[in-house]
Formats: sequence, structure tokens, C-alpha cells
Amino acid sequence: MDSYTYLGPEGTFTEAALLQVPGAVQARRVPSSSAVAALAMVRSGEVDAAMLPIENSIEGGVSATLDAIATGQELRIIREAIVPVSFVLAVRPGVEFSGVSRIGTHPHAWAQTRGWVDLNIPKAEYVPATSTAAAAHELLNDKPAYQAAICAKLVAQRLGLDVLAEGIEDNTGAVTRFVLVSRPGVLPAATGSDKTTVAIPLPQDRPGALMEILDQFATRGVNLSRIESRPTGQFLGHYFFSIDAEGHLADARMADALRALHRISPQLRFMGSYPRADAQYPQVPAHTTDRAFDAAQRWLADLLTPGETPEQ
Repeated sequence: MDSYTYLGPEGTFTEAALLQVPGAVQARRVPSSSAVAALAMVRSGEVDAAMLPIENSIEGGVSATLDAIATGQELRIIREAIVPVSFVLAVRPGVEFSGVSRIGTHPHAWAQTRGWVDLNIPKAEYVPATSTAAAAHELLNDKPAYQAAICAKLVAQRLGLDVLAEGIEDNTGAVTRFVLVSRPGVLPAATGSDKTTVAIPLPQDRPGALMEILDQFATRGVNLSRIESRPTGQFLGHYFFSIDAEGHLADARMADALRALHRISPQLRFMGSYPRADAQYPQVPAHTTDRAFDAAQRWLADLLTPGETPEQ
């Protein structure tokens, strides 16, 4: 039986994402306290894979996940999941709005509900928590650090908490994207609706360095769905670029782009090619299709070996 870890405790949006994986309901599921801890379990072989948040439609990339995957022993993203995000204000039974002076939640949840809090409980103080579910669990302690938690309705119900308000997010329709990360192995098969994630260190900080990286994708018809700069931790001003690109390593245009990027930045880290959760198919220019690359390869082979077929 497969085993998984996820950003816990039970009842987080990350667990909801994991439960989208076929067989995960019956599998062994172990909550982790952080992205680093979850990926350590994967690297050690204690679990088969970890589900972690990587991007939010409001807040953008989740830096803790991006950094944890991009450093250390190599790992692979093998799947993604998208979960709609809606929050409630939960309290211990009997607590009313007038009794809330401190609110605990995850920083991303706080950013997505700050407007509602300012309007409805303007004097409330924010207390960071490792997750929305952890914030809810804190309310069960003898002396909780706050009187209310911003969390998912599911975890509030599981814990027997009262819900003072629902749908308190400032932007309705927000979603969070999660990725399932495992040790390197056979890549998921190309579907035509795929993403590839890479981390590309900037080899030299000079004018045009980023443009040179982006050009490798653009000239091959590879669209980017996410690009973020992250510090490498080596010294101030040294960054790598975390990129999601539309396509699979098995696609000729993607393989050619990554070959070129490796020449520019030999420390490039391939982090996986996997099916898109939204099943959207990219628009591929005719001159960058696999057929166009094959035709160009045959043309070049004919020039190099006149009178011979490429198979000879």
C-alpha cells in the first residue's frame, strides 16, 4: 500500500488535495509540520510521496515549498491538484464576536481574509500558525494563544468548533495548487496537457541574463505559466528562477529548450513533467510541433550524410 505525507494536521486543504489522488483514501497518510519535514520523509523513503501547496491564485507561489523542492537531494513532481479555498471564522463553543481579540491562522489565509477582518473585527490581532488546521487545533488547548481561528469549514466541524462566519475570504473563487512530490523515477506519460517545472540558477548577474533564459522558451514556442525568483541562500543578490512551463519533457520543443538552458546554466534542476490538473491544452505554433522538429532533424541528417537515409 502506498504511503503519503502532507502539510498537517488533519483537515488542511493539503489533505483535501491529497485525497484527490486515486487510492489515497485507503493509503497510509501521515501529517507533517512543514514542507521541509515532509520532503525529508520522502527522501528517506519513509513515505512514497508528499502533497504540498505550491501556488495560490491570490498570493502566488508558496516560497517554503518552492525552496524545499529546489534544494537538497533531487525530487520529482508527479502530479498536481487544485482545491477551491474558502474560510470560516471558528471559535470554541460559547465564544462570541465580542470575545475575539486575537485570531490565529496561516499567513496565506490571513492575507486572503484581512479585508473581512478589518471590516468586522478591526481591533483583532493576528497570530501566525503553521497551517489553518493547526490554528483550529490550537483552540482545543487549555490556554489557546487566541480566541478564534481562520480555517476550513471541514476542520471546524471535525473539531466541534462553532462557526461565527463563513465565506470570509476577500476574493471569492480563489484556488490553491498543490503538487505531489516523490523520489526520481519513471516520469508520468505525456498527455498533451502537461506542465514541466524547473529551477534555473542565474549563472551571472548581468544585463540580459534573464532575457537569455526566457528566449530559450519563447523561440521554441513554450509558454510559461509561472516564473518566480528565489534566493539561493549563498549570498545576497544570488537567485534562481522557479518556472512552470506548458509541455512535457517528451515534447521535442521542451526537450530542446531544456538542452539549451543547460548549456547556459549547467546547475539547472529538472523537477518534473506531469499532467495538468485543469486538463487545458496549450496552443503550439506549427513550427515548434514534434513534427516540425522531426522534419528539421531529417533535413539536417540529409545534409550531413548525402545520399543516405537517416536510418542508415
